[in-house]
Order: sequence, then C-alpha cells, then structure tokens
Amino acid sequence: MTTRCLFAYLLTCACAHGQNVVTDWAAIVQPAINTPPKSPPVQYLMRATIHIAMYDAAVAVEGGYTPFASTVRARPGADIRAAVATAAYGAARPFVEASRSVAFEAQYDAYMAGIPSGQAKTDGMLAGQNAAAAIQASRADDGMKNVVLYECSSFNLPMGQFEPNGGCGTQPIAVNVGQISPLTFSSPSRFRPTGPDPTTSPAYAADFIETRDYGRSDSSIRSAEQTDIAYFWQVWNVHQDLVNLAISRRLNVIDASRFFAMAYTAAADAGIVGFATKYYFHLWRPRVAIPKADLDGNPDTDPDPTWTPLISVNHPEYPSAHSFLTGALSDAIARFFGTAAITWTLTADKTAIPQLVKTERTYTNLNAVMRELENARVWAGLHWRHSMYHGADIGRQVARHVCDNFFQPAR
Repeated sequence: MTTRCLFAYLLTCACAHGQNVVTDWAAIVQPAINTPPKSPPVQYLMRATIHIAMYDAAVAVEGGYTPFASTVRARPGADIRAAVATAAYGAARPFVEASRSVAFEAQYDAYMAGIPSGQAKTDGMLAGQNAAAAIQASRADDGMKNVVLYECSSFNLPMGQFEPNGGCGTQPIAVNVGQISPLTFSSPSRFRPTGPDPTTSPAYAADFIETRDYGRSDSSIRSAEQTDIAYFWQVWNVHQDLVNLAISRRLNVIDASRFFAMAYTAAADAGIVGFATKYYFHLWRPRVAIPKADLDGNPDTDPDPTWTPLISVNHPEYPSAHSFLTGALSDAIARFFGTAAITWTLTADKTAIPQLVKTERTYTNLNAVMRELENARVWAGLHWRHSMYHGADIGRQVARHVCDNFFQPAR
C-alpha cells in the first residue's frame, strides 16, 4: 500500500470516536520530531506545543472550550480534519530535522489528499495554519534552543554536589530546560519543593541503605521481577501508550485534542520545574554518593567503592525526573477522565535494554502506576526514596494548576 493510499485508508476507516485525525497525527509527528532522540523533558515540550496547536484548531472549528494560545476563528463548516492535521504539521515543522523535512511534508500531503477538496477543506487548513502560527509566536523566545553549560566544581560538604557521568569534563543532559519559559506560569520557582534531606540526617541514611542494597547492579536482594520492573520503566513507550489509551477510550476529535494538550502541557511544565530544581540543588546521585559516603558527614552511611547502579543517567538526582514527568502526566489523565481508576496497558521497547523480559504491564489504577514507578527507580539504583515523593508532588501540583486553569469548557 502506498503512503497516499495508507492515509486515505486511515481517513476512511477512522470514525469520530477512537482513531481519528488527532491520534493519527499524534503518531505521525513523534518519529519526525524525535530523530535523533531528544531528552525526555524536551520531548514533552515539543509534544505540548504541537498538541496545543491541534487543540486550538479543533476548538476553532467545533467550539465548546476555551482556546489556549489565541482565539482562532474558523468559518462555519470548516473541515476539522484539515484544521487539526494542518495545525499539527505547522507546529511540528520547526522541530523536524532537515534530513526528515521532505518526508514529513510528503506525509502531510498524502494525508490531506484523503480529504475532499473544497471550501470546507480550505477553511479548515486556514484555521490550522493560524493555530500553529499562534503557538509558535507565543514560544518564539522561550529559550528551548539556548545552550547552557553546567559548571562542575568540587563537592560542597555536607551535601554532595552532582558529578556528571564521565566527570566534570563532560556535560549532563537538559541543563537548559529549567531556564525555558513555562507554558502556564511565569517562574518554575513557584512550584520548587523544600529540597533534599540533609546528608547528615537519619532520613537520608535510611534512603541510602535502601538504594544501596536494592539498587546495586549485582544486588542479591533485588528479585528478578524487581529487576525487570526497573528495566521496564527505563524504556516505557509513553507516547504510543497515550495514543492507545485515547483510542481505547473512544475519544472524539475535540476530546482527544483536549486530552493530549492537557497531559502534555502538564508534563512539559512539570519538566521545567523539575529540571530547574535539579540544577538548583545539584545533588549527587547514588553512583557517586555511595562510593564516597565518607564525605557525607553521616555516621550511618558506609562507603562502598565497588558499588555501581543497575541503571545510570546523566543529570542531578533530586528530584526524580521520571516521578515529576509521569506524576504530572498521570494526574492530568485522572483529572481529564474524572477518576484514577483507569485500566491501562503500558508497553516497553527492548531495543535499549535487550535483557528486559516483560514488555507489557497492565494497571487498573493510575496510583498503582506511580507506586510501581517509585519502587522501580530505587531498584534501579537511580534515586533516594525521598526524591521520588518530592518529584511526584511537583507533578501533582503542576497538573492541578494546568487542569484547573486551562482547557476549560467555554462559558
């Protein structure tokens, strides 16, 4: 089947509920904007920008909700498929690498070829173009492209300072994210948590011992199932699973556009808060803290120079990025549906971690998702338990702010 025929088929078989122009384009833009792969917080910001444009275009055609970036006007009868597809294409284009731009344009042309020509299509395209232009204009100087270098120095005792993988001569990831302008508030300090436990405290020692014992690469305490859970959450297919959830819940075009916009905006702004917090406190990770525990000033932590984590990432420990990103996402989902009691099958890709055994896990409650994630990052040797709780709290607060103040029904 040719590309043109494929998109014509999608348009023919996709009804108003389930798979539709929103879920189609959610799937189309992901490989286009993430080749080569971007850091998770940057991915969320790109997706939020694109889905806000799609939402504003859908609202312009169907109404019912307050727009986000600007009030886009659509003529009566405008084709909502043309509007949403054009908004997605226009908002995604600045994020597409030059090597993929021709192919991405061909995907858009093939998709649009499946929509009958006429005034409705033309009017829909105009609404989509205006929606994309509005969000692009509002984000023109957001700081996403700014290069910010991390300055590494000697440890500041009693709290250990984060040391990048490879030492102070290498750069960690997402140093600039905390300096990007948020989508829904003025400063990330608004949601900054109180900070990590002092390294001299009993609470720090308790977390230290748990992560030391369960997170060691060759831990004899961590079970095979716990190891597999740790691997699973490192390679979770979050975007595809959100698309699958929207389809399984049979969301129509306007609801699907609102669903993705709410979820990704909450996660994007939580990512900005979280990474601003990371590089504000710049706390060392267990991979450094455990071997150098003689520097933390705590008599209840013993150094182990042989200790290495099951999984390693390259940014400061506090707070957990997975916790604030997934926390915001899951809380926004719960607020959208009005309940956390949602059955959701999550998937993971074995490409990066071939030793992963179970690539699908089904949950019946979003709170269970967060509880397992909190365990997984400790079992991976990546975090102290305290950081998981504070990360989740950032996610909840930001999601509450986004869902209470944006994407609301029109009065």
